[in-house]
Amino acid sequence: MLELLKKRRSIRKFTEETVSPENIDRLLKAGLLSPTGMGKREVEFIVIQNREMLAKLKTLKSHGTTPLETATLAIVVIADMQKSDTWVEDASIASSMIQMEAVELGLGSTWIQIRLREGAEGPSEEAFHKYLGIPANYGVLNIIAIGHGNEVKKSYTDQDADFSKVHNESF
Repeated sequence: MLELLKKRRSIRKFTEETVSPENIDRLLKAGLLSPTGMGKREVEFIVIQNREMLAKLKTLKSHGTTPLETATLAIVVIADMQKSDTWVEDASIASSMIQMEAVELGLGSTWIQIRLREGAEGPSEEAFHKYLGIPANYGVLNIIAIGHGNEVKKSYTDQDADFSKVHNESF
């Protein structure tokens, strides 16, 4: 696991090669098998591969959506807010697991925050609800841009683990 964490970097540029259906299945399994508070399983996913739709989603947030220009796959992470008050945490865990599986598969990914962000049409979350037909009781946490990386970033090392941020027994 530590080796995967060292390799996981935000990749924002992708090649034109599509992600295979088998790899999409594995990415989704990683999200679906992620732990949730009290086993509520309120997290769901919307898989986007259509280039026109990816271009539209890019406009629904003002900044940080450049990866959608070249990503061949995006996964919108949503959760039923009525099922659990820990939906943000649970959706975050699922998103992280999807990104770790992407590393395992040799794919690149980046997290694009949607919750509490603004876009050309106002609040990004509201625009995603409208454009993707997401029911009102669902929160939209993020969209994960995924693809075959077209950039290389240096892996983290053990020295990047800053143990000065660890406190024992009290701050």
